[in-house]
Amino acid sequence: MLKLPSKMKKLIYSITAMSLFMTSCVSDDPTINNDLDKSYAVPAETLFTNAEKELTDQLTTPSVNLNVIRYFTQYWAATQYNTEARFNITTRKIGDNHWNALYRKVLGNLETSKEVTLAEVKPDNLTAAAWAKQQANKVALIEILEVYTFQILVDTYGDVPYTDALNKDVVLPKYEDDAAIYPKLIKRLDVAIATLDTSGDSFGSSDAIYSGNVAKWKVFANTLKLKIGLNLADADAALAKSTVESAYSAGVILNNTQNATFNYPGAAPMYNPIYANLVASNRNDFVASVTIVNEMNTLADPRRAVYFSTVGGVYKGGLNGPTNLYANFSPIGDKLTAADFPALLAEATETNFYLAEAAARGYAVGNSAEYYYDQGITASFENWGIVSQAAAYLAKADVKYTTAPGATYKEKIGRQAWIAFFNRPFESWNSYRRLDFPALVAPANAVTAAGGQIPKRLTYPINEQTVNNANLTAASTAIGGNKLVTKIFWDKF
Repeated sequence: MLKLPSKMKKLIYSITAMSLFMTSCVSDDPTINNDLDKSYAVPAETLFTNAEKELTDQLTTPSVNLNVIRYFTQYWAATQYNTEARFNITTRKIGDNHWNALYRKVLGNLETSKEVTLAEVKPDNLTAAAWAKQQANKVALIEILEVYTFQILVDTYGDVPYTDALNKDVVLPKYEDDAAIYPKLIKRLDVAIATLDTSGDSFGSSDAIYSGNVAKWKVFANTLKLKIGLNLADADAALAKSTVESAYSAGVILNNTQNATFNYPGAAPMYNPIYANLVASNRNDFVASVTIVNEMNTLADPRRAVYFSTVGGVYKGGLNGPTNLYANFSPIGDKLTAADFPALLAEATETNFYLAEAAARGYAVGNSAEYYYDQGITASFENWGIVSQAAAYLAKADVKYTTAPGATYKEKIGRQAWIAFFNRPFESWNSYRRLDFPALVAPANAVTAAGGQIPKRLTYPINEQTVNNANLTAASTAIGGNKLVTKIFWDKF
């Protein structure tokens, strides 16, 4: 497991301290800013780090108030509060909370970090050339994370505020066509990638993901471009092919040393969100889902020992939808619930499965679908610390690409990607919606609004209906209704 540099730990702790300070009582010290309407000057570095953390937290947390995608992908089952396991996302306002986390805590911090960066004055110890490279790189890194975040928003809701979203002069932002946003994201990535200068610095140790390594950020950006391009495969075949091939040629994440990893220090309050919600909170609210457990039992998948724990000497999953008795089913594995277990924003497993799919679609990506399929599984085993067992697993008739069940590449790749994405619920949900495999079945007690299906999107925030109703209504009409069953534009089948 990668260890967080001491400088990074200090920076993250400083973020926490700053947050506590800014929400504390007003001081009697006349040197302290007591004007509640006046903002504090926060360094661009701190804002950037905080955005990275908020983004990672939101995609990783199992909190039923924030992120219930693990229920959609049938990785986890409920032992308490099964409302969300039945796909009721309005009681706790999941749509609102996900929206606010990404727009306010992530994009808001990133955009302010950009403003501060552009206003910074060159220090005396840097040449003009070095300063220009550093600042351009910093802005490019911010752009890449903004693209990443907007892609998640589009893939979650469909039409969303985009051009107006970060404009402080626009009180009621218009929603834009989701299909029109995607090409804009690709163009922004192209500009950012072209801007990145590997001979210059960036955020340095304030970057919690790559410690300021511009070369790794360039690879990450190309990987993001690959993902966006592949999502377009059934919606705009030509743009998808050119985008994927361009990203691949420029260099994408192919091994785990290149993964976009956020390392949690593991000390309060900087915990892995799974630990924070299960262990630190002393909660037993989840067990492994019967769907993933049974599939992995059928394959005798060695990753079971990492993903879950046994109960009565066997791996046993709880039912999707009902409230399960915690003691009767496999809990989530100790590795995932460790205080310092890292989270990923991109990884070699993910990329190799994307390339397997791209190869199967006939794109020029250097190797066959089978090759990348094998690489994806191997990378997953390596990432979970059991790479020595990968070859035997790949040799199984039910796993080997040429003999695995499934009439199409979508079923073969979809099945194994789903297993590998156990702690990447959002990427798994995207893969499921794009490939339509595995064939997940909604719980019998799912809410009527789900239409007997796994949700295709989250519904728009309830708060938007109150404060921005005209624009929300227009967007709802444009996408075919503000419903759980309404598909994102690229989800064609």
